[in-house]
Amino acid sequence: MSSSNIVYVIDVGSGNLRSLINGITYLGFQTKLITNPADLPEPSASTNLILPGVGNFGHFVDNLYSKGFEKPLKNYIASNGKIMGICVGLQTFFKTSEESPTSKGLNLIENFNLSKFDDSDKPVPEIGWNSVYSDSALFYNLDPYKRYYFVHSYAGILKQDDEATKKALKDWNIAKCKYGNQEFIAAIMKGNIFATQFHPEKSGLAGLQVIKSFLLGDSSPADLSHYTDIQKAQLSNDYSNFGLTRRIIACLDVRSNDQGDLVVTKGDQYDVREKIGGNNVRNLGKPVELAEKYYKQGADEVTFLNITSFRNCPVKDTPMLTVLSKAAETCFVPLTVGGGIKDVLDVDGTLIPADEVAALYFRSGADKVSIGTDAVYAAEKFYANGMKGDGTSPIETISKKFGAQAVVISVDPKRVYIKTLDEVAPNKNAIKTKFKGPMGEEYCWYQCTIKGGRETRDLSVYELTRACEKLGAGEILLNCIDKDGSNSGYDLELIKHVKSAVKIPVIASSGAGNPQHFEEAFEETNCDACLGAGIFHRGEYTVNDIKKYLLSKGLKVRMDIQ
Repeated sequence: MSSSNIVYVIDVGSGNLRSLINGITYLGFQTKLITNPADLPEPSASTNLILPGVGNFGHFVDNLYSKGFEKPLKNYIASNGKIMGICVGLQTFFKTSEESPTSKGLNLIENFNLSKFDDSDKPVPEIGWNSVYSDSALFYNLDPYKRYYFVHSYAGILKQDDEATKKALKDWNIAKCKYGNQEFIAAIMKGNIFATQFHPEKSGLAGLQVIKSFLLGDSSPADLSHYTDIQKAQLSNDYSNFGLTRRIIACLDVRSNDQGDLVVTKGDQYDVREKIGGNNVRNLGKPVELAEKYYKQGADEVTFLNITSFRNCPVKDTPMLTVLSKAAETCFVPLTVGGGIKDVLDVDGTLIPADEVAALYFRSGADKVSIGTDAVYAAEKFYANGMKGDGTSPIETISKKFGAQAVVISVDPKRVYIKTLDEVAPNKNAIKTKFKGPMGEEYCWYQCTIKGGRETRDLSVYELTRACEKLGAGEILLNCIDKDGSNSGYDLELIKHVKSAVKIPVIASSGAGNPQHFEEAFEETNCDACLGAGIFHRGEYTVNDIKKYLLSKGLKVRMDIQ
């Protein structure tokens, strides 16, 4: 293969590079990882070097510098070497970040610091699909009618009529994005330098086109002539949801069946065995094949929930790592994995910390990890410790290294009905419900469970989610035991209850049976995403069916169907 087909990717051990490598391979190029600055390629206009980064700004740039990349990178860029930064790779081009003010970037965008989004009017982190625009022409085939995947809390926030900002950016071409009422830098270009705040390798076909344009040296704007006026109206951003589309997530519950095969299954109130025909584990298909199917239908994310314990298997050989690795080869949207993300005692007696377990999944293709039972334990410890963490929980260790956006809390609450508010402590945050209990009770609180709903704890969902947010979680996956497998719609009261508790994004889960249920959740609760499982597995509706329905109701969705 010729040298022009080689893409050099800097690897400082930060998060998921697997998806980027897979995207480059999909486009017909070969990847060479660079872990030593001495191996950087000779700078030229035809050399392709990518600096990808995820997670905490300080952790990333400190690693970059400790490995000796600072001066060689600056020399490479000064010598007209072609480079593309992705996410924290873009942020590295700034001076520093409010996230880690003592850590210094490359200062290519001189004297411009990154700052945190204002969370008083929107969820933070920004997690989802937003659009880009420019005061002049866009570049590298960025398309204002496409959506790109953003996941970050800090950004190069643009202040109107700010002279210092104008001075810092005067020589740069800027693509902008708006989240809530804040405008920020979505992408930059100057000569041999190109960078995106969004993840193109996780932005479906639209993102792959951006990577391809960089690799081919095509910095021209996208051709928009094929869009009809109707399509432009449907696909343009109306900023009704802070600028984000309504995210639709396909969920795959994965476990071993009685024959030892990994299958996708689905239960009724978490019971995944057939009621007739031998009580076998319900088999709805193979996880990798279903993940690709839902990706091609337009799923904005795919979540794998591992509900099997592999106690006799070395951690590095866990079958879910292979599932993720294979799925990431064909699914260019975010992948989340849950189950077993905790401190693990390996089969040889070695204790593997939770952040290292998470790192294995990230290297296999995951973008986020989901924590369930251990999140409840961490929250209980948080309150016992005077409402503060001690730095040892999986939430804290993983978010510190990989960023809050990489940590999802999977919550499994169930309703507990009460006749009066006096029956429970105020910290349980009981609510008055429209749906009375079996004895006519007008109030309820949501009790947390662990171990797949098999055990209850003296902790409310309100307490749990608030504690996890404080400990460093970036998103809540809100299940509901009472609604699971019911096809009767999401528990809207539960979703609104948790949305009032936290400022981080909340994913509605459990109960979706038709497209109207997705619409109800988005319109009535302002949830940040809706997750479906059985509705897709049974083939009653495709992801595209749901999106077309939402679009017909005036809700913006990402349309990137294959």
